[in-house]
Amino acid sequence: MILNISGRTDIVAFYTPWLMNRLKDGFVLVQNPFDPHQLSRISFDEVDLIVFCTKDPRPILPYLDILKIPFVFQITLTPYHKDIEPNVSHKKDILSSIHLLKKHCILAKPILRYDPILLNDRYTISYHIHAFDKLCQDLEGVIDKIIISFVDIYKNVKKHQQELRLKPIQETDMFVLADAFSKSASQHGICVQTCFEKVDLSSFGISQNVCLSVEEAFRFTGKIFPKWKARPCGCVEMVDIGSYNTCSHLCKYCYANYDEQSVKSNRSRHDPKSPLLIGTLQNDQIIKDRHDHIIFK
Repeated sequence: MILNISGRTDIVAFYTPWLMNRLKDGFVLVQNPFDPHQLSRISFDEVDLIVFCTKDPRPILPYLDILKIPFVFQITLTPYHKDIEPNVSHKKDILSSIHLLKKHCILAKPILRYDPILLNDRYTISYHIHAFDKLCQDLEGVIDKIIISFVDIYKNVKKHQQELRLKPIQETDMFVLADAFSKSASQHGICVQTCFEKVDLSSFGISQNVCLSVEEAFRFTGKIFPKWKARPCGCVEMVDIGSYNTCSHLCKYCYANYDEQSVKSNRSRHDPKSPLLIGTLQNDQIIKDRHDHIIFK
């Protein structure tokens, strides 16, 4: 089994003590996002790989040397300020933590996610080109890959249109960015790719790829897992142990948060000792064990 920790919230940034308690106890309970009465029980004995997805890896750095399950990191680092990402830590601190991660990441170097790319009067094409080039300079030798994507109009994005002041991203804009990004990255030994983007940027040296492929998963685990059925993106199947509306970064473009009052309420119900990320086990909840889904071992 491959765990995604997490696409639904930033567990590393805000819930690392809970995660370490779960690892100590050997299991975690995960609510079905569409039916909170349905719970999956996941035993860490069945976990082959953890994919940490975070905007701030610092809280988990002290524990990586004792983590027994193989892991890789995907770190989202964008050039936005507090107007877009109100509670994201200072970018220099995150950059420093990526450098520190390098010695812990045995399977693969940390992967950087520069996403989503959005345009407005402040965050222009030239702004992104400069910011991306600076990232490539700062992370030469530390990372091998950057995944880019363009902003999607999620419910939360629509809610924050006034703050975001989005300008439509034209295909020609994407081409200008792709050309500049590819040149900057190649100068510093880094490749750039998209994941689940319709636009084809391969003529600029940017491949249409996936966040974690079946082939990469096999290289890391020795097992062949199916592709993710829940998403038609082509990534390998992963199990997300997070919950929506629980991330305190409160980024204005986020797909996983769409109700800031719910975020506040959910955070108040978090117990680091509970087997659930939010709340405690109730009598009317049904627990089913979730097992590995592999094609070949």
